[in-house]
Amino acid sequence: EDTAPRIVEHPTDLLVSRGEPATLSCKAEGRPSPAVEWYKDGERVETDREDPRSHRTLLPGGSLFFLRILHGRRGKPDEGVYVCVARNYLGEATSRNASLEVAGE
Repeated sequence: EDTAPRIVEHPTDLLVSRGEPATLSCKAEGRPSPAVEWYKDGERVETDREDPRSHRTLLPGGSLFFLRILHGRRGKPDEGVYVCVARNYLGEATSRNASLEVAGE
């Protein structure tokens, strides 16, 4: 029988050096399998599904993988507070907040 999504693995805070890869974990269960989206500071995160040039990949299980953490003088595009949201037709589940910080600046 179909079930609403629930988050079974929440992301945790990360401290990452600029240019290093990083993974924010998220795993959701539900039936049908929920679709996972990520939000950073309340805005939807674009991944390479929408933009093939993106340095962010949505992994099959729902985790968010950063090829390299971007951080420049003009901004810190990857730094912020992330949540993952899993949805199916029965509802949605939101993970705990996880902050991603860039080290050493």
